[in-house]
Amino acid sequence: EICSEAKQKLNQETLKTAQRISKLVNDIPNGQLYKKSFIESFEPGPLHIVVLTYLGFGVMTLFGYLRDFMRSWKLEKCLAATEREEQKDFVPLYQDFEAFYTRNVYMRVRDIFNRPVCSIPGPHFDLMERISDDYNWTFRYTGKPIKDVINMGSYNYLGFAENSSSALETVIDTLKTYGVGVCSTRQEMGNFDKHKQLEDLMAEFLNVEAVMVFGMGFATNSMNIPALVGKGCLILSDELNHASLVLGSRLSGATIRVFKHNNMQSLERLLRDAVVNGQPRSHRAWKKILILVEGIYSMEGSIVRLPEVVALKKKYKAYLYLDEAHSIGAVGPTGRGVVEYFGMDPADIDVLMGTLTKSFGACGGYIAGKKELVDYLRTHSHSAVYGTSMSPPVAEQIIRVMKCLMGRDGTSIGAQRVRQLAENTRYFRQRLHEMGFIIYGHEDSPVVPLLMYMISKIAYFARQMLEKKIGVVVVGFPATPIAETRARFCVSAVHTREMLDKVLNAIEEVGSFMQLRHSRHRKSCRPELYDETSYELEG
Repeated sequence: EICSEAKQKLNQETLKTAQRISKLVNDIPNGQLYKKSFIESFEPGPLHIVVLTYLGFGVMTLFGYLRDFMRSWKLEKCLAATEREEQKDFVPLYQDFEAFYTRNVYMRVRDIFNRPVCSIPGPHFDLMERISDDYNWTFRYTGKPIKDVINMGSYNYLGFAENSSSALETVIDTLKTYGVGVCSTRQEMGNFDKHKQLEDLMAEFLNVEAVMVFGMGFATNSMNIPALVGKGCLILSDELNHASLVLGSRLSGATIRVFKHNNMQSLERLLRDAVVNGQPRSHRAWKKILILVEGIYSMEGSIVRLPEVVALKKKYKAYLYLDEAHSIGAVGPTGRGVVEYFGMDPADIDVLMGTLTKSFGACGGYIAGKKELVDYLRTHSHSAVYGTSMSPPVAEQIIRVMKCLMGRDGTSIGAQRVRQLAENTRYFRQRLHEMGFIIYGHEDSPVVPLLMYMISKIAYFARQMLEKKIGVVVVGFPATPIAETRARFCVSAVHTREMLDKVLNAIEEVGSFMQLRHSRHRKSCRPELYDETSYELEG
């Protein structure tokens, strides 16, 4: 009987464990909030590679100080900016670590950045050939273009950055009617009928009450966040948020606290502490608590855990600001961003923000939400009051693309491109994964970071890929952590399978030579707090 009771108890414990596991999606608690599996990867690199990366930076730093010593004694010609003799008693301008890093590290690989483009940023583009005679301190242009380079770096997710006269017919007509410049702000003489038409169409597209468009995407964040929060308010910001969100938060004067990337336990700890303890010293309740997140993180390729963020926001009565710069048009069955991707109600997000520079092939940004919010920003936003409004031909380009996505142009091109982008993304990520490369992010994210770790490797990789007529973006410190240097690919709907195969074959060849196949297909190391059992949400 004792044996039977022990067996029954063991079976009950096993059943409880199985039920608990069944609620997990990709090792994430509260999987019941998701309508489908949520698969992301942040595989850690081999320890010896990380150690060698730090060692390499250490050696470069030592040689940098040696070269600075030689320059100070005129043993080596100094081509960098220096202090003027008559200002020697002033505070130094060029002796901080950033200037040191620029002189001795960045300058070695400067040729792989800021390459000038001389065509539209379509699936193929042309680059201006340039060479340096002084180790990248200066460049001279040969006058010869590097033609038909496969573009794997532009944010042209749906391929609407195009110059077809038939596709741009309405844009050309608008240009002839309105010209290029507006020469005023929305509050003065810069409020055009095209802006009204665009905002009404976008409100319908996003299924919100109202929208306001701005002439610059970066300023949409940096100039509107200070209008929403201020002193006595609390901002909870993801640690990998874009610089525009960071700048807007700092300009607001609100208290800023940072939570670990996409980590719901870290966010809930901050929310709970904010509600329980209130403001420092006075312990008064915060006037507002605003959570700042992005739809797709442009350097990691990860997608926000929106259902969990919304559940936490409702539980703790906070506000949510969602930046859909990279996700609008790029994810969701009809390209309406991460809100549609997760099948959520747009009304659950207090402030919807996005840029029009990527999927829409234009420029500018928007804020969407309730009519009261948008009306408030029309009179209080610095960007609306002081910034020049959007050019009418640009507004018409966005209208053209939006009508295409909504099927109002009489074709299914928009829907086809959204589906094609999803297929290309899955194919490209799957092939890289099978080759054994470490790639970050969500399986449905068109931003695909490939980890290389060492700055010397991204330099060699970018140069070799350009020789193979493939243009790539490589990123290193300080834009990424020192030990997470990477190449970042942006997949487009207009990339053909032949283009992607050519790129993948080139990556396989160059990556094998550089010994970049570090993947052991291990579990993600990023969700550091997900093993806690106290995490509960009100669904």
